[in-house]
Amino acid sequence: MRALVLGGGGITGIAWELGLIAGLRRLGTDLGSADLIIGTSAGAYVGALLATGTDLDEAIAAASAIKIELSPRVDPGLMAQGFAILTDRTRTPAQLRAAIGALARSAALGDDAPHVARFAAQLPAHTWPRTPRLVVTAVSTTTGELTAWDAGADVALPAAVAASCALPGVFPPVRVGDDRYMDGGLRSVTNTDLATGAEAVVVLAPSSGMFRTPPATELNALAPARSALIAPDDTARAAMGTNILDPGRRADALAAGIAQAAAVAGAVAKAWL
Repeated sequence: MRALVLGGGGITGIAWELGLIAGLRRLGTDLGSADLIIGTSAGAYVGALLATGTDLDEAIAAASAIKIELSPRVDPGLMAQGFAILTDRTRTPAQLRAAIGALARSAALGDDAPHVARFAAQLPAHTWPRTPRLVVTAVSTTTGELTAWDAGADVALPAAVAASCALPGVFPPVRVGDDRYMDGGLRSVTNTDLATGAEAVVVLAPSSGMFRTPPATELNALAPARSALIAPDDTARAAMGTNILDPGRRADALAAGIAQAAAVAGAVAKAWL
């Protein structure tokens, strides 16, 4: 089994991942042929596009059209509280995430419907794919535990992707059933451990995952027979900038991903075979 793991990294991460995937395909390695695609936050959106067979040029155009409209009620103080919570070493990781979840639920960001509608409008397909298996991660705001949705879950694909991208304090948590869910990146920037059992694993990690286990550590612990971990190179990091939600960086991040594909094509092809 071959697994593609797509990590979180905001709108610039989406552009870089799409550019890298498109560049690798042009060079002969099609990551869309994965048996399993695991998407977290930005990677959930990219994974949904890839797994549902969206044409890459159309996917790039769709990503370029995403509008990030931050609520005027975003509270910087609330976000500061969140960072303070993450540095608390007296609680378990799940307890820390539950505390962040309580903050997310308290944020005056309005209803989650516009957030979900944004992804519904940008995703060409709303039906979960059966092949490849797509896994979308999110974190319960109540328990702090990870949820991994796939085609067998009772949740609409746009809602699952929106939940995975619901950055606490920036976007409202998404209601699914009796709970509300937030960004899957709160647990791990890649959630690579969900690829257990895969013989080949390629991880695209736009972000290093502050306060969380580094992607390299997760991949080393998984220890697949073949693997490759690709993070933005210096040029890509400069192109992406420091604000992962900056729409003005999309074109540069996309171009950087396409350019970086040439440098990593050999390593990825060796892992993907």
